[in-house]
Amino acid sequence: MAVLFLAGYLLAQASPDLRVNWTDFHTQNMMRWNPYEHTLGVNNVASLRVLHTYQTGGFGLWSPAIVNDVIYFGSLDENIYAVNVKTGALLWSYQTGGPIYSSPAVANGVVYIGAFNGNLYALDATTGIVLWSYQTSNAVYSAPTVANGVVYFGSIDYNVYALNASTGALLWRYATGGKVICSPAVANGVVYVGSEDNNVYALNARSGTKLWSYKTTDIILYSSPAVANGVVYIASYDGGLVALNASTGALLWSYNTGAYVTSSPAVANGVVYIGSESYWAVYALNATTGVLLWSYTTGKYILSSPAVADGVVYVGSWDDNVYALDAATGAKLWNYTTDSEVEASPIVANGVVYIGSVNGTGYAFGLPHAAE
Repeated sequence: MAVLFLAGYLLAQASPDLRVNWTDFHTQNMMRWNPYEHTLGVNNVASLRVLHTYQTGGFGLWSPAIVNDVIYFGSLDENIYAVNVKTGALLWSYQTGGPIYSSPAVANGVVYIGAFNGNLYALDATTGIVLWSYQTSNAVYSAPTVANGVVYFGSIDYNVYALNASTGALLWRYATGGKVICSPAVANGVVYVGSEDNNVYALNARSGTKLWSYKTTDIILYSSPAVANGVVYIASYDGGLVALNASTGALLWSYNTGAYVTSSPAVANGVVYIGSESYWAVYALNATTGVLLWSYTTGKYILSSPAVADGVVYVGSWDDNVYALDAATGAKLWNYTTDSEVEASPIVANGVVYIGSVNGTGYAFGLPHAAE
């Protein structure tokens, strides 16, 4: 479901002109990890406060994108929005004609996002003018990923698509045996994506040729793959998290949380983090062995995908809270009770945490001096 968040001040971590971008659902490193965040950390995250809130007409599951002091997001009200993060001013909006469940990807001055009406849109990031759109035969929930001038995304019509990022021309299409809802990850010339047909696919990024596939124990829905150090991490709906050799698809290890998983894994500093409905917990596993390092139980199940920055794991829960946990120990460092359940996946950039609630309220959390 659509991302709702709020726009707030972005803080430079080294100079007033320095800004770090979070360009798509994965971030550029395909791990939901911001290694450049140094304003917020273990020692000060307990001081987080609300900088701004913003009310929208829908509720959210995905992440926004932040590029050059602008936040981009879609809503169930069928609109794509661009908001200045310093002032909260709306820069532009575009109505697609269909609810938006997809997260945006921003590259080279263009915003790419899917809609329930089956279109993948490319809009000018400055003006919101549509540059092109591509019509699939069913809804596009999948968050697009842009790499080397190509946009990759999935559709409910069972296909994975690769389009020319400049023109929208179809480069290739690969048919899986089920709906493709998750966001593809692209690394080292390979597209990794899960399907509702229980398979993880590795496709040649240039040709769409299947390199390998791995059959999981259940369907893969919203859980998008993370790729780190030659390993692909992805979870199936029955709670099974697998680590696969990125070159061969061979199983390296698996861990079952014991309940449904729609959360996407985050990987940072040799640890995999993922949320589950099992015990309403966040799990931290050794990325090499799959051994459980710690788990933290919230008040309800977790659909939100964790984000990691400077030793802190951020995640939302259906108990109405957003949490900050110590990445090394799982100890709770901070939490904030929002106005409703939190399905949205947080992003962290330049000293601000962005996340939205089911009621449509977006939040920007930062340190107290950020509001001054």
